[in-house]
Amino acid sequence: MPTLYIVATPIGNLEDVTLRALRVLRDVPLIAAEDTRTTRKLLARHAIRARLVSYNEHNKKARIPRLLASLQDGDVALVSEGGTPVISDPGLDLVAAAVEAGFDVRPIPGPSAVTAALAVSALPTRQFTYLGFLPRRSGERRRLFASLRDDPRTVVAFESPHRLARSLSDMRSEWGDRRIAVCRELTKAFEEVFRGRISEALERFTEPRGEFTLVVEGASPAARPSTGSGRAEDAVPPLDEARAELLRRKEAGEPAKVAVPEVVKLYGLPRRDVYRMWLDSGPERGQ
Repeated sequence: MPTLYIVATPIGNLEDVTLRALRVLRDVPLIAAEDTRTTRKLLARHAIRARLVSYNEHNKKARIPRLLASLQDGDVALVSEGGTPVISDPGLDLVAAAVEAGFDVRPIPGPSAVTAALAVSALPTRQFTYLGFLPRRSGERRRLFASLRDDPRTVVAFESPHRLARSLSDMRSEWGDRRIAVCRELTKAFEEVFRGRISEALERFTEPRGEFTLVVEGASPAARPSTGSGRAEDAVPPLDEARAELLRRKEAGEPAKVAVPEVVKLYGLPRRDVYRMWLDSGPERGQ
């Protein structure tokens, strides 16, 4: 039975490819590539001659029947522009069609921007939520973020450079000033991993360039509704952390009308208590 191979390819550095992936790409009669220019560079680097056809979001409807016909005669490899196919790319439709037609579909695992970013984020990785590319419109983004406000799982998302600042701002508005790892150009020459708070990322990436993968911490226990378990760790809010966060914001020149609601949202504390801590933390800058 002919097989559709789902082949993971480098997300940047062309050395990040498995021996098995190279063997499959060398052996199959046909490779369906999301970006044939990128795939040709990989094949040339490893001296692989192969027949390439494009398969992308724009031509997938016309291309799928032809690829299924090609599978009648032999194996086909599917590759994305970079990383693991089917993850946030049009490969899903081809896989579903191949399965429905009765063909064997096998993964050739390898690079993934999602797992690469998680691994270097220094944030919890036991459970995570993957959002793919964030919505283009602010309203849609904020509704998505609001739906995850109390979710304790780490969040991973892709974003383009020209929308990065707006997305970070929406995150801070809905989630508070959480810890974040901003991973730029992973495995490429100008790779950068910034770890800090969302507000600090906004200050750093004023003129962003390249491809971005964002890893954001989930909601803290104090920010989530009580489970009623009676456990000490559920009952004691992190007051010292909240005070430190308020002081940091005050020293940065943030006004009470911005800082207090953010800390209320971040730590799940009563507004009156947070405002009292704000007053007790000293005068605002400039007073």
